[in-house]
Amino acid sequence: MPAAEQYHSLPRRRELITLATLGAVHFTHILDFMIMMPLGSQLMRVFGITPIQFTYLVAAYGLAAAASGFIGGFILDRFDRKRALIVLYAGFGIATLACALAPSHHALLLARLAAGAFGGLAGSTVSAMIGDIIPPSRRGRAMGLVMTAFPLASVLGVPAGLVLAGKFGWHAPFFLLAACAAVILVLAGIALPPIRTAVHGHRPWPQMRAILSHGIHLRAFALGATLVMAGGLIIPFLAPSFIANVGLNESIELPIAYAAGGVATAASTPVVGWLSDRMDRLKLLALMSAGAVLVVLFITRMGPSTVLTSSIMMALFMMTMSGRFAPAMTMITNAVDARYRGGFMSVNAALQQAASGGANIVAGLFITRGPGGHLGGMPTLGYVSVGFFALTVFLAAGLRAAAPHVSAPGLPQQPLPKAA
Repeated sequence: MPAAEQYHSLPRRRELITLATLGAVHFTHILDFMIMMPLGSQLMRVFGITPIQFTYLVAAYGLAAAASGFIGGFILDRFDRKRALIVLYAGFGIATLACALAPSHHALLLARLAAGAFGGLAGSTVSAMIGDIIPPSRRGRAMGLVMTAFPLASVLGVPAGLVLAGKFGWHAPFFLLAACAAVILVLAGIALPPIRTAVHGHRPWPQMRAILSHGIHLRAFALGATLVMAGGLIIPFLAPSFIANVGLNESIELPIAYAAGGVATAASTPVVGWLSDRMDRLKLLALMSAGAVLVVLFITRMGPSTVLTSSIMMALFMMTMSGRFAPAMTMITNAVDARYRGGFMSVNAALQQAASGGANIVAGLFITRGPGGHLGGMPTLGYVSVGFFALTVFLAAGLRAAAPHVSAPGLPQQPLPKAA
């Protein structure tokens, strides 16, 4: 049986506790990236920076995560997954605290680079650990559960961040996030299982050569990169456009829209994860992408609208955008043998972060600020995003053609020895 189908079996209760802890780590990682989006208007105003300079702040996290992820591809499989995650997450928490204390635009940029370097590696370790402990037949649901962090970050984190920023300044959300990271770090040290994932006799260069030269791996990397490009083009200017173009105020109405989107996505994400274990994952990805195309074409053309309309569109955007990740990331995780999983997921995360950072910068090239603060260029940006939705499905089809097992539900299971 392929090594990609091996996993470390855990007792059911320990498995759920582990997934919940990994979800909490992923929650803060996602929130640290997302918190910049709704703060865009305030940061541009406080620091007197342009939209393109704001995209550099957003892209810094992803580009640093990309660089550290590629380096991690050489070394992560030398260490047990729990030890690596604890060290990386501690660095992430310290860097986030540095963001809160940043006195200037340039200091914040440096702190974002550090947070991205640690957070990106921690995120790839989370994905690898899911592959370590969950059998392929239930991996879609596990991915869906951990990825519920995305809507929870919207429901709890983004509105709270907006309120805190409005009342205490933009530093406050980062203080809150650093405090959450400190608590979760303690919980992770207690709850994560000490499974033995370190590869004995690990040789960094031969392993990296094997990871980067395998045709199926390359197809999976291409899918992972394009998966994030479509959203990476739209998300940085979603909140600023809802303020400047749609007419929402950032103190009450924008948090309501984010909360509505988060609640809807929190309900839909586990369902999508369950579906990805019950139907062909390529078909599910295509369906979610088709829905996302329709939403993006509408949302990038929105003019002045009510809070209700804005909340409905935010909900549809988050549901379709996040719904693509469970089937796609399950396909990517299933594409690698267990002995390469840590390095492979680190490289994949690096490419995804680089693609996200690149998309953020490209988005800034299309957006202009007109009279009254109106953001121009959103419809054109929507067309570019649609192109990446189509490319994602095309690349997923190519991956399935090369490795049919990555998309098929109900793979057989071959557990490794149980962990304590």
